[in-house]
Parts: sequence; structure tokens; C-alpha cells
Amino acid sequence: MGYSVGEVAGYAGVTVRTLHHYDEIGLLVPGDRSHAGHRRYGDADLDRLQRILFYRELGFPLEEVAALLDDPDADPRAHLRRQHELLTARIEKLRKMAAAVEQAMEARRMGINLTPEERFEVFGDADPARHAEEAEQRWGGSEAYTESRRRTARYTKEDWTRLQAEAGDWGARYAALAAAGEPPAGEAAMDLAEEHREHISRWFYACSHEMHRGLAEMYVADDRFKAFYEALRPGVAEHLKAAILANADRHAAA
Repeated sequence: MGYSVGEVAGYAGVTVRTLHHYDEIGLLVPGDRSHAGHRRYGDADLDRLQRILFYRELGFPLEEVAALLDDPDADPRAHLRRQHELLTARIEKLRKMAAAVEQAMEARRMGINLTPEERFEVFGDADPARHAEEAEQRWGGSEAYTESRRRTARYTKEDWTRLQAEAGDWGARYAALAAAGEPPAGEAAMDLAEEHREHISRWFYACSHEMHRGLAEMYVADDRFKAFYEALRPGVAEHLKAAILANADRHAAA
């Protein structure tokens, strides 16, 4: 008996009007009619409809779909191969689009409104967007994190360049200080520790001396932060921690 137009529309997720149109233009003519003249679709019709909808999903106009399906030199295996090729190309395109969207989402979470090229130019391999999700999980509910996102969302490439240059200059001076054997509790080391705190307050959020103490502990306990400071000079992470704690004590006693 076959399937009615309503049944086929329900199976395929299309409208009855669409099936009527396909019939009218000769794209999908039902293989049978009921005694009352109603359309009846067989299994071969459903197979053809599946192929029609596949090509339509990929954006082919109806005229091209008809030409593809009615090609006398194409067999079912040829259609399957072509569908596989088209799907593979679509998947790769979607994968690239998804990667671009994910990259944009990470940047937005960190408030970094730069193109990928600009971020690489400014940060190199130390792109902070890579750690956006972890940062949000750690500090997402804090006022400091909210304030940092609010500020950095307004930063331009030039702002980030100045920020990085300032941090690089501080790092070079602190590494030289540590190499010269200056003690962490000495005036020079504590002054640079204070400059470190002021850099955070100026660019990201108001960093109190107590908050700075907490960061100092993290710079040693977290391997990634420790590696960052150790890259300046071996031993700098522990040296800076001690300097930050000494500086905080100095200000608490003032």
C-alpha cells in the first residue's frame, strides 16, 4: 500500500507542501496512487527523498539535486561516495568554524579583544586566554576577577603591549637584583615587590598587601607560576615570595 504524503512528511521532517512541490517539479514523483488518487510513496521513493534532503542540507539548489539524482551514469555506490566526500568537507569546515568560535569565547572570557594574530604578537606562547577557563573556575566569583575582566575588556593592542613591556622591564630588573645576591628582605627587593603589587593594581584589580601575600604563596605552590618566575632566573620564585611577604610586613608595621 505504501505511505501517505502525511506519513512521509512526518518521517522526513518536511511539510506536506514541500512534498507536493517536489512532485509538481518532477523531483520526487510518488510511485503509486490510491484508488482515490492520493499519493502513495514506496521504499524507493523514501530512498530518493533521503538523498534529496541530504543535498539540500548541503545547500544544493533543486535543479542541481535533480541533475545529480537523475545522472544515468551514477549508481547508488557513486552517490554514497559523493555524499561521504561532501560530508567530510563539511565536517572539516565546521571543525575550523568551531575552533574559531572557541578561540573567540576564550578571549571574551578573559576580556582580551584582540585578533589571534595580535594576541600572538603581544603574548607569544604565553597567551593568557589559554588559562581562561581555569582562571574563571578559581576566581570567577571574586570581586578581583570581575574587576580584572571589566578593565581588560577595554584594553587595546597598544595597552597590552605597554603592559607586557612594563612587566618585562620589571622582570629583568628583579632577575638582576637576585643575581647580585640582594636579600629578599632588603630595601631594593621589597621596593621591587611593591612595584609588582602596584603593577597588578594598575592593570588588573586593586591588589592589597594581604592579597599579594596570597599570590606570593601561589607563585611557589603552582608549578606553572613557579616556572614563569624561574624562567627569569632560577630561584626567583622563592626569592620573590620572601620579598613580597617582607614588603607586606613592612607596610603593616608602618
